[in-house]
Amino acid sequence: MSSGYLRSVRHPERYHGEGKKPPFFEGWYFKLVDASEPQRWAFIPGIFRSHDPDRQHAFVQVLNGVEGQATYHRYASSAFGAEDAPFRVRVGPSTFSLDEITLYLQGDDLSVDGTLGFRGVSGWPVTALSPGIMGPFGWLPFLQCYHGVLGLDHELSGALTINGRYVDFTGGRGYIEKDWGQAFPSGWVWMQSNHFGRPGTSLTASIAIIPFGPFSFPGFIVGLLVDGHLHRFATHNGSRVEQLSVRERDVVWVLRNKSERLEIHASRAQAALLRGPTTGDMGVRVAESLTATVQVRLTSLRESRLLFEGVGRNAGLEVVGNTERLVRGR
Repeated sequence: MSSGYLRSVRHPERYHGEGKKPPFFEGWYFKLVDASEPQRWAFIPGIFRSHDPDRQHAFVQVLNGVEGQATYHRYASSAFGAEDAPFRVRVGPSTFSLDEITLYLQGDDLSVDGTLGFRGVSGWPVTALSPGIMGPFGWLPFLQCYHGVLGLDHELSGALTINGRYVDFTGGRGYIEKDWGQAFPSGWVWMQSNHFGRPGTSLTASIAIIPFGPFSFPGFIVGLLVDGHLHRFATHNGSRVEQLSVRERDVVWVLRNKSERLEIHASRAQAALLRGPTTGDMGVRVAESLTATVQVRLTSLRESRLLFEGVGRNAGLEVVGNTERLVRGR
C-alpha cells in the first residue's frame, strides 16, 4: 500500500479519489437542523467519475426534509476541488469543511446563499487498527463502498438565505457523514438522529449488502453516543442482529454486542428522492426522510439494567433496494 493510501484511510474526511480509475464517486452529507426545528436540510456535495465523459460531473444535492423535496445542482467535474490539511471541498462557488460551509446555489427551484459555522465536531474514533466506523474493514482496498462518520453531533451558528428568506441556524444541531467507492450497495437501511431529550445523544445505524469477492453478506454498523460514550454494534466487533423487520410504516431492529442490547423502532415518514451512484451513472433513486422518529432502548446484559431510553426526532431514514436479503440475514 502506498503512503498516500495509508494517510487517506486514517483520514476518512478527505477526498479518496485522487488517482482512482472510474467508476468512482464520493459524497459528503451535511445535515442541518435549526434550534426551533422547523428547518431540516441536508446538503450533499460530491463528485461522480465515469468511463463515459458525458456522465462525469460534480454536484451539490439538497434535501428539504420538511417539505420532502430534493434538488440536484450539477457542475462540470472541473468545478470540484479538494484539500487535505485542513480538509476542504469545493463544488463551484460553494465550499465545505469540518468547521463551516459556505453555500451559493442558484437554480430554478432553489437558491441558497450564506455561511454556517460548526462547533464541537467529533466523528467516529480513528485508530491504527480501526480507522473509523468500518473498523478493520476500512483498510481493505477492494470494497464496493466505504462509509465515514465525521460529526456525530455539533452546534451550528450563522444563517442562510433560502429562496429569499433569511433562516437563522444559530443554536441548531448538525451531523456529518460520507460515502465513497464504486457504487452504492444493492440494498440497505440507514437511520440517524441527534435530537433526543438528552443533549449530546446521537444515533447512526446502517445495514447493507456487502459484496466480498464472489460472495456477499449483510454487514451492519451502529453507534449510539450517550454522555460522551459511544456504544458500538457492528459486524466487525462480533455483534449480532436478533431481529430486523422492515415494514411499510416502520423498521424494528434489535442488536446485541458482548455486554449490551439495543432496540430500535423507527417510524417511517414522507420521503424525497435523492440520487445515488451505480457504476454507470447517478441512477439510484434513494428515498430519504428527515421527519422520521426513532425510539431507542439500550440495556446492560450483565446487570439487566436500563442504560438509556429516548426518542430521536428529525431522524434521517432510508430503506432502499433488496431489504428482504437484509431481513433474512444471509
